[in-house]
Amino acid sequence: MKSPYIAKRYWNSIATPMGESSSILGKYSDLINFSLGDPDITTDKRIIEKAFQDALNGHTHYTDFFGVKELREAVCEYYDEEYNYHVVKEECMITTSGCHAMWLALEAILDDGDEVIIPSPYFTPYPQQVKLARGKPVFLETFEEEGFQLNTDRLEKLITNRTKAIIVNTPNNPTGTCLTKETLVQISEIAKKYDLLVIADDIYTIFSYEEPFMPITTIEDMKERTITIGSFSKDYAMTGWRIGYILAPSYMINIIKDINENNVFTAPSISQQAALHAIKMRKEIQPPMVKEFKSRTFAAYERLEQLKNVSILPPKGTFYLFPNIKATGLTSEEVTNRILEEAHVLVLPGTSFGDNGEGYIRIAATVGKDKINEAFDRIEKMEIFR
Repeated sequence: MKSPYIAKRYWNSIATPMGESSSILGKYSDLINFSLGDPDITTDKRIIEKAFQDALNGHTHYTDFFGVKELREAVCEYYDEEYNYHVVKEECMITTSGCHAMWLALEAILDDGDEVIIPSPYFTPYPQQVKLARGKPVFLETFEEEGFQLNTDRLEKLITNRTKAIIVNTPNNPTGTCLTKETLVQISEIAKKYDLLVIADDIYTIFSYEEPFMPITTIEDMKERTITIGSFSKDYAMTGWRIGYILAPSYMINIIKDINENNVFTAPSISQQAALHAIKMRKEIQPPMVKEFKSRTFAAYERLEQLKNVSILPPKGTFYLFPNIKATGLTSEEVTNRILEEAHVLVLPGTSFGDNGEGYIRIAATVGKDKINEAFDRIEKMEIFR
């Protein structure tokens, strides 16, 4: 919108299908929503009850600017127990969500015009987050025929004197792929060769179905050049609590803390208490969640395999599926609109996640299997899939 009261850099701002999806939810009374990655599972009752009691006991004030000390220590203990990786609380800061953590990290490291390499398809906000920090997004396309792995030869060709960082997101949104250990090691070697930072957007760590998740920061000599973004949203079904964290060298954490002081001051105290309880109870809370979402994801995968004009790779991680619909002869947006209008099912076009998402749609298996089957019972009746 052009207006003298709006900053010129936003005059050509275009809402994404992801951002606009909420406005469609009331269009049909029987709509089945496969659009956003918001688990339908409510945060574990024990976490809610403990956080509620914390509020009654007075945890309603500002916290330490780095975050609640006990929570930071618990995050450090988690990495030690799960990955045999030593990190101290001075290298950890609690943030208001993983998205906020990403912006804080970019704001801390980028000078005007610095380049950040973003593998594509990508989580929708990445490019704009880079631009908000005055950087320049550079896209590294990944391809279905390569399992959406990062091709490090193509990665190396994108590096210039202005390249500052590479974003790595595994398990991946939107493709559902998991980068192999070999790929992560190759990325690490390139980062060290060109003295680059890696921003590891580690949001779906428990949803790695074939191999245990391995943080890239645990690779030899990567701790000093990795900024790890963590979140409680997906791994603990706590999207609405808006709580995440950053792991980075202590000097960088100090800068990020100073930036955040002028942004949101501190993360919400109650959300931090809830996160503390969650991480302590993870061995009870997470296994049933992983079992449920894996079951849903493979149920949707099996139904997709039965559709004409659709191809899809077997799920590797997350609860997202990224089916190829090129054989329909329609664009991603056309297929998305027809599924909405004819089947009353809301999915997102692949172009929401980058130009090379054309020819794909994204499905978030965040509803129960009964709803998944109902959705595909409708979809399979559509002419383009018969």
